[in-house]
Amino acid sequence: MPDDDTSIPTGSVTTIMMDTIDLDAACAFWTRLLGLDVVHRDQTYAYLAPIAPDGPHLGFQLVPEEKATKNRLHLDISVPDREAFAEQVIEMGGSFIAERQEGDYPVWSVMADPLGNEFCIYAPKAPQA
Repeated sequence: MPDDDTSIPTGSVTTIMMDTIDLDAACAFWTRLLGLDVVHRDQTYAYLAPIAPDGPHLGFQLVPEEKATKNRLHLDISVPDREAFAEQVIEMGGSFIAERQEGDYPVWSVMADPLGNEFCIYAPKAPQA
């Protein structure tokens, strides 16, 4: 746990990178899913526009090996209608993995992109009156 020494510089998250064996497939899926444009692309890397106005970019790095195990990091994506969005993900070549619900959290769906990278979608709960 950090101490109270404020003289230590901190970092800023500028990009969330995903490894991929196919830059074209990753860009096609995620640009459509999130409605973001590709702002840079070369033979090894692709970057989408920032996720939020002051937020990080989603980036993709071409790697030679396929995904082998569960992601250690994933995106949670808020959507207006979780079930309809899950159907759209599947139509785009993604897949449904599981539905989960814990405590007071909203129900979420664990999904995967066409290359197997997991992410979760959920519809925020309506505010209590």
